[in-house]
Amino acid sequence: MKRLQNKVAVITGACSGIGLATTELFLSEGAQVVAADVQDEVGQQLQEKYAGQLLFAHCDVTQLDELRAAIDCAAEHFGGLDILFSNAGRIGTMGGVQAFNAEAWDNTQNLLLRSVAAGASYAVPHMIKRGAGAIVNTSSISALQAGYAPLAYSVAKAGVLHYTRVAAAELCALNIRINAVVPGFIATRIFGGLFGMDQQASQDLAKRVSDHSSSANPIGRAGQPQDIAEAVLYLSSDAARFVTGTHITVDGGITIGPRHSWDPQTTSPMSQALGVSREQIEAMRKSADS
Repeated sequence: MKRLQNKVAVITGACSGIGLATTELFLSEGAQVVAADVQDEVGQQLQEKYAGQLLFAHCDVTQLDELRAAIDCAAEHFGGLDILFSNAGRIGTMGGVQAFNAEAWDNTQNLLLRSVAAGASYAVPHMIKRGAGAIVNTSSISALQAGYAPLAYSVAKAGVLHYTRVAAAELCALNIRINAVVPGFIATRIFGGLFGMDQQASQDLAKRVSDHSSSANPIGRAGQPQDIAEAVLYLSSDAARFVTGTHITVDGGITIGPRHSWDPQTTSPMSQALGVSREQIEAMRKSADS
């Protein structure tokens, strides 16, 4: 049997990148999907392509009435709701500590964090009726360490992780699991948001990221939306029935340690402090061991 046979899912940000890859994987595994997104043209194309199995719902997740309507649509159209993948997002405000702008900060938090909390609150009553459910939230490696994304985005994604942990404690009694996926550098259009690019330019940049980022992580290839989709599928399926309140990091190993720990061409802080080369450090170690 397919892994999501007879399951109904709502996926936000479903029309591109990680959301689209997950939508198509869920469909291939037997799920019926409400694809919630602001990209109406793409959404309609998906609805026509997967007629009867996918329903598009226009949804700006910062507009809570639209988010609620998209989630309710799953129950109304497909008879219930089993899975919510809260994935919609973009980089948001680029400002740092000294460039703080209250409105821009709030807009970023509303998009990336408030929508996650609101979506879960709207989904849970439907899942209670089904007797169980699974919620997956998209976080980011920027939630784990500094240096991967702008301040507001990173804080919001850290909030997603902690929300997931705390909510899991409450939802266990309802037989509803909630987890997060933590992507690394994935070749999607989100990078275009860093430079204010339009959709086509962002897509072109995503391809360049895919073509040239093989050296950015220990695994040695670019991360693809499908890599994240597979993790989301696992967390959403019955294979993860004993997993809740945690996260899966899918980042090609980039957060296992600083670059010098996995790249032999990079000088370590120890080498810099001692004023010697990495090769000399290794020679000293071998001498001490002999």
